[in-house]
Amino acid sequence: MVEDAILSRGAPDPRREARRALRQRRRDASPAERMAAAEAVATALLAHPRFPASGYVAGYWAMQGEVPLHLLQMRLPEGLVWCLPCVQPDGTLQFAPWRPGDPLVSNRYGIPEPDLEPASLLPAREMALVVLPLLGFSAEGNRLGMGGGYYDRTFAFRKDAPAPPWLVGAGYSFQQLETLAAQPWDVRLDAIATEHGVLET
Repeated sequence: MVEDAILSRGAPDPRREARRALRQRRRDASPAERMAAAEAVATALLAHPRFPASGYVAGYWAMQGEVPLHLLQMRLPEGLVWCLPCVQPDGTLQFAPWRPGDPLVSNRYGIPEPDLEPASLLPAREMALVVLPLLGFSAEGNRLGMGGGYYDRTFAFRKDAPAPPWLVGAGYSFQQLETLAAQPWDVRLDAIATEHGVLET
């Protein structure tokens, strides 16, 4: 795979090159690929024994070819509340309950967020499950994100503590890399959900 070659060829900034290639490949995913992945991810997660029975489930607003999560949100059992991330001034994320039709605003990156006062936002520790976007991943649970570090800063407490929240990356199987070295600040995923099901790490 071209992505694996990029990560192993010793470029000055291999992660930047990998992000570029993977971002383009993800954008090139056809509508059929995206919908098949959305269906498979929702089905696999809802059937998984670790899927929470109650509490808050955080997803993301899919952009630039990310796996859509609308089917997962629509099929949440009663007792679970869907949340979206909100970027904070300190470079972390907090979360806000959101249902279709609730007001949204665009953050500094143009990503829609629930339009709530900061005092109404929920801390990361209150989430039962967080489904994270990604550009690449390894079978060991290492995640290659967009490079901003928001999720790693937000869930740094999970480096030394077990779930909850259960951290699951959502992506396509073509985003899997043979090798992806972890950085000291990286927070490892508990699982990755793709069109082929849930991969435990």
